[in-house]
Amino acid sequence: MSRNPTRGIWLMIAAVLSFSLQDGFSRHLAETYNTQMVVMVRYWVFGAFVLILALRRPEGLAAIKSKRLHWHVLRAVLLVAEICVMVYAYTLIGLIQTLAIFTICPLLVVAMSGPILGERMSLKRWLAVAFGCVGVLVILRPGAGVFTWAALLPLASAFMFALYSVLTRLTTRDEPFFAAFFWPPIIGALLMTVIGLPHWQSVAPQDWVYLLAYAGISVVSNWLLQKTYEAAEASVVQPFAYLQIVFVTVIGISVYGEALHLEVVVGAVLVVLAGLYALTVARKEAKA
Repeated sequence: MSRNPTRGIWLMIAAVLSFSLQDGFSRHLAETYNTQMVVMVRYWVFGAFVLILALRRPEGLAAIKSKRLHWHVLRAVLLVAEICVMVYAYTLIGLIQTLAIFTICPLLVVAMSGPILGERMSLKRWLAVAFGCVGVLVILRPGAGVFTWAALLPLASAFMFALYSVLTRLTTRDEPFFAAFFWPPIIGALLMTVIGLPHWQSVAPQDWVYLLAYAGISVVSNWLLQKTYEAAEASVVQPFAYLQIVFVTVIGISVYGEALHLEVVVGAVLVVLAGLYALTVARKEAKA
């Protein structure tokens, strides 16, 4: 497939905007209803979406065959837990601080790529990870009297999503990507049905619009991200993924009246700079 960097960049911007809107809806819904039910409905729609995609594949059921199904089960569990923890964090510490801490995720992927994928970890890469951790500490401010346990939720979420991402790269080394894309939402839909149905709450008519919009946007977000990586190399579009923190900040302030604290800005800038530095180092090492 031919690459189109410009198209890929615009797709990435559209994807992170869509993810930001999804985050905004999830905070509203999870503050009104329980997290398990909200995430369950999201998975129902996402599971139906990938099932439709699978049925339209020209190769039929061969598209979802995998010799690594046990890894896909683990990935599905990690993704379910990550989403639930992240959405719950939105209701406790807000969109801005949650996503600012979660921004450490790409650097955690870098740190895990060595032991799990066997990639060479240079000193520069480790320095980038360490610098990003300093940024997270600036946001968390442990010992300053303002730290709460809830601030650890997005950090746990970032760790789980980083592990999910590394395992995705592991499972797609010798198998087509679609199987890795298909199984987590299908397994996740089954898992969340078991977890979420006992917590079902009556939904107000107007909130069904928000709930379905939230689920629909989650599908659009993942579809845009898939198209992004089909259009351009990850190293080209990845820097634009950091725009999500800008979009989420706008939503947090304008819709939910969240405050933007200086330490969150400084910490997030440090993490983003560390992530961009790690990406630059990876590009140079790949060309060497």
